Amino acid sequence: MNAVTWDQRERIIALLAEASADPAVRAVVVTATGRGFCAGADLRGSPPAGDRVAGDVARMIRQGAQRFIAAVMDCEKPVIAAVNGTAAGIGAHLAFACDLVLAAESARFVEVFARRGLVPDGGGAYLLPRLIGPQRTKELMYFGDALPAAEAHAMGLVNRVVPAEDLPKTARAWAERLAQGPTRALALTKQLVNASLDTDRPTAFAAEATAQELNMTTRDAQEGVASFVERREARYEGR
Repeated sequence: MNAVTWDQRERIIALLAEASADPAVRAVVVTATGRGFCAGADLRGSPPAGDRVAGDVARMIRQGAQRFIAAVMDCEKPVIAAVNGTAAGIGAHLAFACDLVLAAESARFVEVFARRGLVPDGGGAYLLPRLIGPQRTKELMYFGDALPAAEAHAMGLVNRVVPAEDLPKTARAWAERLAQGPTRALALTKQLVNASLDTDRPTAFAAEATAQELNMTTRDAQEGVASFVERREARYEGR
């Protein structure tokens, strides 16, 4: 069920950093093989409670689950989650941290933490209230019930639900469409939207003006304006 090990987490973080730095990468898809998307963190091998000292758990969360989710949110390329099955715990938060979420009809999202006597990690208490509000977030987190894809879509947690057999081609079609877009403009748009709920209006407006200033130096912005004036399709290079 693709429970995340330490090695897998570090590999995904590295891949996302590489995607940000590589001009040839224009979009990212996070998906999985098998029956599940991600069953959460692999808790096997964690140190016994008696071996911990004060600060160990907080440090582990900061360097592990939080770094993992931040890597998705901070990736400079659009990130699509293609959720093929159960996404539980940090697996659900991995999906919700992505810019766009596609889900197979069979997918489910489970805030499993309270069922294990745990507090949500991986940014869940930050992400979910911003997506669906505090009341619905508490219901999902307090009870830990599985949320079917259709209900997640109705709540606004998922952009689109598709038959399982259509998930790969839909994810590829969305990724290809994003990859043909103005990559730097999309990166700046992502930054503005992600920051918007944590800033006041003057700060958000100042960030918007700065983003516009930066973007107008790109070749893609110049191409976009030229294509409009010349009444033709824009040909973006991602630069």
